[in-house]
Amino acid sequence: MVSAEASTILNGLPPDDGGDWCVYLILCSNGSFYCGISNRPQARFAAHQAGKGAKYTRMHKPLLMRLLYTDMSYRTALRAEKQVKKLKAGQKRMLWASLMDFQTA
Repeated sequence: MVSAEASTILNGLPPDDGGDWCVYLILCSNGSFYCGISNRPQARFAAHQAGKGAKYTRMHKPLLMRLLYTDMSYRTALRAEKQVKKLKAGQKRMLWASLMDFQTA
């Protein structure tokens, strides 16, 4: 579930639909954000940190991860990820500020 601020930014995103996939944002060392999906977010973040994730996070060290949506089907998570990736940097910063840190340990 997302906060009220996030809902405003993400107007039109599909609701949670009961799957085991999530959409996440990663704050990178250069201040940018990386968005992705996973059904095992803790393992996926560890892979990003180990340099075995996306090419982007191999070039820009991932610092923190926050879950945007949880409990989604794979298909819905893909659609939500696509919409998040279309957001401008300022919108992603506002979105990031409205989310709680993802605990990886």
